[in-house]
Amino acid sequence: MDDRMRASDAERDAVTARLRDHYAEGRLTQDELDERVSAALHARTFGDLRALTTDLPGPAPVPPRTAARPSWGGPPWRHRHRPPVLLFALIALLVVLTSGGGWVLFGFFRLILLFWLLSIVARIVFGLMYRRGHR
Repeated sequence: MDDRMRASDAERDAVTARLRDHYAEGRLTQDELDERVSAALHARTFGDLRALTTDLPGPAPVPPRTAARPSWGGPPWRHRHRPPVLLFALIALLVVLTSGGGWVLFGFFRLILLFWLLSIVARIVFGLMYRRGHR
């Protein structure tokens, strides 16, 4: 990062916290700590902040880098390669409607309703079994 870039309050606070840590570890005297904390609070650029910690171990203060975020392409399950089931179902529904098979369509909807009801009952039963097992 460029040393001429302006430093934020959060970065100044981070440097003062590091200076206090170094004081607590015995690397700085009280006078050095006061002098450097005062300089850190009045620092305007990253170069000013780096100069305060160059003789101390540890990483020099660096501004947080904004990494290029990958573009959000939707939920992770959306990228799985699977056959388009919904498309096949719509095509089958269209074929049934155009071929005059109204009774077939009625039977299809009854089958879906039955499956839906069974899945609700199964979820309730498994939920109750799960609750009992964890009590």
